[in-house]
Parts: sequence; C-alpha cells; structure tokens
Amino acid sequence: MTNRTSCCGLRPGSVLMETELTSRGRGFGGIFGSSAKPRSVRVQASGLSSVLDGFDVFDEDIEDLVPTNAPGRPSGTVLPYVGVACLGAFLFGYHLGVVNGALEYLAKDLGITQNTVLQGWIVSTLLAGAFVGSFTGGALADKFGRTRTFQLDAIPLAIGGFLCATAQSVQSMIIGRLLAGIGIGVTSAIVPLYISEISPTEIRGTLGSVNQLFICIGILAALVAGLPLAGNPIWWRTMFGITVVPSFLLALGMTICPESPRWLYQQGKISEAEKAIITLYGKERVALVMHDLTAASQGSSEPEAGWSDLFSSRYRKVVSVGAVLFLLQQLAGINAVVYYSTSVFRSAGIDSDIAASALVGASNVFGTVVASSLMDRQGRKSLLITSFSGMAASMLLLSVSFTWKVLAPYSGTLAVLGTVLYVLSFSLGAGPVPALLLPEIFASRIRAKAVSLSLGTHWISNFVIGLYFLSVVNKFGISTVYLGFSTVCLVAVLYIVGNVVETKGRSLEEIERALSPATSNL
Repeated sequence: MTNRTSCCGLRPGSVLMETELTSRGRGFGGIFGSSAKPRSVRVQASGLSSVLDGFDVFDEDIEDLVPTNAPGRPSGTVLPYVGVACLGAFLFGYHLGVVNGALEYLAKDLGITQNTVLQGWIVSTLLAGAFVGSFTGGALADKFGRTRTFQLDAIPLAIGGFLCATAQSVQSMIIGRLLAGIGIGVTSAIVPLYISEISPTEIRGTLGSVNQLFICIGILAALVAGLPLAGNPIWWRTMFGITVVPSFLLALGMTICPESPRWLYQQGKISEAEKAIITLYGKERVALVMHDLTAASQGSSEPEAGWSDLFSSRYRKVVSVGAVLFLLQQLAGINAVVYYSTSVFRSAGIDSDIAASALVGASNVFGTVVASSLMDRQGRKSLLITSFSGMAASMLLLSVSFTWKVLAPYSGTLAVLGTVLYVLSFSLGAGPVPALLLPEIFASRIRAKAVSLSLGTHWISNFVIGLYFLSVVNKFGISTVYLGFSTVCLVAVLYIVGNVVETKGRSLEEIERALSPATSNL
C-alpha cells in the first residue's frame, strides 16, 4: 500500500484508531442523535486484510471493520433531501397505478373500447420504457451525478404526463406512456442509490425503506385520484396531468439538494464533497466520513467501471445476488395477487373494486411502515427471510382455499385473509429490501450500473410475467399457480440464507472493503 496521508491527516494503513461509538436508537429519531452512553472500541486498521483473508462474506455477516458513528449530536440533516428524492418514488407508484382506474374511460374517449390489443399496449408501454430507463439511469448518474440526473429525469416524467393528459390519439397516449416509463425507470434506479449514499449508517435502512413507502403512497394516490371518474368520464385526463406538478417539484427541489459525497469524491471534487458532508451530517463528521471514503479508495485508482466489468470474476457473484433478488421478487407472485385481489374479494362478498384495491393498498402501506421501523434493528437479511416465509405460507393458504372441499364454506374468507397476509408479508421485506440492499453491497465504481442492471431484471421479469400470466392460469388453474408461487418463495428463503449478507450498522465503505478483494488490503 502506498504510505500516504489522507485528507483528514490520518494514515489509514498504520494508525491505531480509538473512536467513541455511540449506540444510537433506530428509526427517524437517529437523525438527530441519541443520549445513549458511548462505548470505546479500538480498531487496528492495518489488520483489516488479515481479518478478511479466507472469509466468505456471502455466507456470514460482515465483521465490524472501522467505526463510523461520530460522537455527539450531528448538526446536519438528511430528511428533507430524502423527501425530495422520494418525489421520484411517488411518481413511480402513481404512474404504475393511474392506468388501472383510467383505462376504461380513456379507451372510450380514444375509441378503442373493443380493441384490447391497443389497450394492452397502453398498459405495457410503461414497462418497456421503464426497462430502458433503468439502464439509462445508472449511466447518467455516473456521468452527471445523482442530483443532475434527477433533474434530467423530470423532463420525460413531465412531458410524458402532459402527453397522456392531452392525447387525442392512441399514438400520442403510447408515446406519453413510453416517456413516463423511461422516467420511472430512471427513478427506480437513482432514488435508492441517492438515499443510500447520503444517509447516515445508523438509519440508512429506515430512510432507504421510505422509498418503498412513497411508491405505495403513489399507488394509493392514483386510486384516490380515480374516485371522480364515475361522475366525470373525462377526469382521466386530469389524473395524468397531475403528474406534471410533482415532476416540476422534483427538478426544483434538486437544486437545493446536496450531491452525493461519494460521487463527488470519486470525481476528485474533494472540497465539494466536504461541503456536502457538512450539509448532510455537520462539521463534526467531516474528518470521519472523508477518512472512510479515502480508506475505501486506498490502493485503487481504477477508472469508472464499464458494463462488461459487472460480469468479471471480481464482481460477478455480488451482481448476480442483485439480479436474482429482483427476479425472485417478481416470480413470487406479487403482481398476480394484486391482479386477482378484486375477484378474490368478490368471492368473499366484497363487491366494490375500490374497496378491494384500498384494502390491498392499505396493507402494503402499513407493512412498509412497520418495515421502516425494523430495518435498522432486525436487519435486511432477517426481514427478507421472514417476508418470503410469510409469503410462502400465504400462497399455500390461497391455493388450498380454492381446492379443498372441506374448506368450501370458508373459502372466500380464507382467500381474503391469504391475500392480505401475503401483501403484508411482501411489504415487510421482499418489497422494500432489495432496492435498499443493492446499493449497499455494490462497490462504488460499479454501484450505479449494477443497480441499473438489477432493476432491468425487475422490469423484464415484470413484463414477461404480465404477458404470459393469464395463459399459464388458463392452462394449469389458479390454485396450481399459487402453489408454484409458494414454492418460489421457499426457494427464495434458501437462496437468501446462503447468499445474502447482513449490512445493518455498516457504512457503505465498510461493506465495500469486505466484499471487494481489491480494496480490502489497506
């Protein structure tokens, strides 16, 4: 290792560091510090590489490496900037949900009531655009930075919403949906990326799960926005036009948001990185955070990673974890459950589509709120295991409720119970954790592109499942399909146990040093 002094005056390869670690409470309160008594921990930095030698970090929890919690009460704050970024997550959820209530009315207005193919194109074009956007987002975030990418992304989000609201033809509607899809594809990649890079370690899980919460809120907002449709058939135009406002607010809000200190450091903009750290965490944490960034880059002057680097032997395993998690998330059947929720509730005597959708949406929001409070206490890995286990049990309950004759008198009630329990279980882990976990486990030089690749897997699998789901149901029956989803959930549990690391309480730099052989030899 080159024997040089970091910008903080520390020599990370040789200095014995003694730091006061504060045991902080989890949740939003952690942003403003804690009165918990500190404990002293001595860490020999030069021994980091020996700790990691021969240690399979994919099968065990990462060892504590370098303390990252500064003593005292931080004077900065990240919550307002997380809130601005989550406008992108809100638009993500809203654009996904808005067409459900509006499709029937816009089909009449555009004269395609009998053309289900064109209606399908209006729905699925959003997913195609999102696939393109998810890959574009990583490249833009690496080139222009996180905040500038948000501002650029507001353009297709706003124009797409405007074109949909003013469409006089199917072609205009499809173009608008495509642009909106590109926009939400970009946000699906950069919202969790930005939040993970600006959040303090001790509450990164809580703030990261806010992304999923705002997606759920966006879906619910789309449902509420559709309430006037029955009395005003052209209200669907207003439903799409509403999206222009949060798109504008996202672009405007990002003008006051600090850039990711990690991206600034990678670009060699040291003084700007220090200013961002002061804004986010306060002056008292500048030296510590800058040391962490310096330590993570020791011995590595590598250029920005290309797409081919993601498949190199160095990164292949960790990148595959991200892609597989999103694939399992989709194959576990969340879209099928939501799609069939209306008919399931009707079998239980709940005839209102809005009531059925509201119950599913409320369950999703409630579970996500609970997950936010548990993310930094229970950890990401344990929540994923609990979530997929609950989903497997719920899918099994749904399957038997449709087939066991002895349960016929209670089939409707059991089906509703299974649906609600499934959505709750999903929102506890399988929903929010993958988008939070991936920016944590990916090394800084591949982070944006690797997140984009994983989100691309999400959108491809989402599109394919939506395309062939009904055909599979018609061939095998819904009960068999639900049983298949239950099996996928059990496979997911086994995969997570063997391949996913726990990241709670570790800084992104600690995780990177543990997972990357090239940066562990400090």
